[in-house]
Amino acid sequence: MSPMAAAMLSSAPTHVFGPTIPPPDHQAAPPTAIPKHRPAIRRVSCTAFRPTVRSVYLPDSSASPFHDAVGSSRSDWQTNFAIIASKAACNSSSPSSSSKDGAASSESTNGNDGNQYHLVSPPPVNGPNQSSATLDLVPVTNLPRPLSISDLSPAPKHGSRLRVAYQGVPGAYSEAAAGKAYPNCEAIPCDQFEVAFQAVELWIADSAVLPVENSLGGSIHRNYDLLLRHRLHIVGEVQLPVHHCLLALPGVRKEQLTRVISHPQALSQCELTLTEMGLNVVREAFDDTAGAAEYVANNGLRDTAAIASARAAELYGMQVLADGIQDDSGNVTRFVMLARDPIMPRTDRPFKTSIVFAHDREGTSVLFKVLSAFAFRDINLTKIESRPHRHQPLRLVDDANVGTAKHFEYMFYIDFEASMAETRAQNALAEVQEYTSFLRVLGSYPMDMTPWAASSTTTTTTNSPPSS
Repeated sequence: MSPMAAAMLSSAPTHVFGPTIPPPDHQAAPPTAIPKHRPAIRRVSCTAFRPTVRSVYLPDSSASPFHDAVGSSRSDWQTNFAIIASKAACNSSSPSSSSKDGAASSESTNGNDGNQYHLVSPPPVNGPNQSSATLDLVPVTNLPRPLSISDLSPAPKHGSRLRVAYQGVPGAYSEAAAGKAYPNCEAIPCDQFEVAFQAVELWIADSAVLPVENSLGGSIHRNYDLLLRHRLHIVGEVQLPVHHCLLALPGVRKEQLTRVISHPQALSQCELTLTEMGLNVVREAFDDTAGAAEYVANNGLRDTAAIASARAAELYGMQVLADGIQDDSGNVTRFVMLARDPIMPRTDRPFKTSIVFAHDREGTSVLFKVLSAFAFRDINLTKIESRPHRHQPLRLVDDANVGTAKHFEYMFYIDFEASMAETRAQNALAEVQEYTSFLRVLGSYPMDMTPWAASSTTTTTTNSPPSS
């Protein structure tokens, strides 16, 4: 036995090796200790170093003669014992082993019962051949695989392109707004506004881009009602300049026109220009601007023109009779981006928040109190819209002097320039909630700060072929 192994085992009187596997019944039990001339070493059968081997450490620093030396701490003893256990497992299959180059040495001795016992001295952990010590006792293949970024944010199953729903047909202004909001997206046309809402709710589309107001025509009330009916969230806004064109079939002159069809908003936005052009035409409403151009092209209507975009003329093979026929050069439509989940509000860029509330409490100046909650905190309001309450349109007020009066109940939509991550916005809504019976945040989203160029006020008319 090597002097190093003897010194290490003799310096650990508080360490117990066990449990010892008993021998067969026809053999005597192995001795519990070696002869008296070696009292510090306990003989243990080599079978005891199998997976049932364990080390019991008793923190008794005074019992160790090598205080503050290598092997005096618990971690050092556990390391040394792991080396002994691993080497003993190898020696159990190969009784004889050689020692060289600082590797662990094994010394065999025979007990009184005829069994052979092995005492293994550990290799020098910090020696030149430290790599020869086997410390990998836990199989690496059983360790769990660490999470990667692909586990936390998997790619969509439908591909990398975002699916965006809009109302209209290809060539509509809503399609252009969807392309501005989500570049390189897959635009999904819908025939109605509510179909676009349902497409997002049913996971047919990832988002929707719908108009809510125009600088000339005002608010689009249908979408405000749908915002309250559906549980989608506003995650952004897009402001798109509108550039109307008068489209007709190739070869058609203005004098041949008897009617003009388009969306009601487009007709109202071009009313003065059409009158100044001297067109004696009937103006008929259609579902959308690009749909009107498609209808004229598919049916070959040579007496009908459509008000739509220049892209619609390219898609449906029509000629532009007049370009930029909107009454105001600052004609801009505001679109909102809708999604199933809200976004995280931030404070590092300008944000806008949209809310809707109602009140059915008796009292005066309720609306004034609500607006004061924003004014006292220097929060700028960009829009306030009222819509009649659909479920409770009328409110009865009993006045002894004038009798019973019926008043409309309203839902109020408000946009203000602040993020829900700001304390002042949170405090303002907390105060608003005290005066209202219903309050809902439609979304807190970044403002559209992209610059845009106003359309030219000059109407450009294409040269018509000479009359025959």
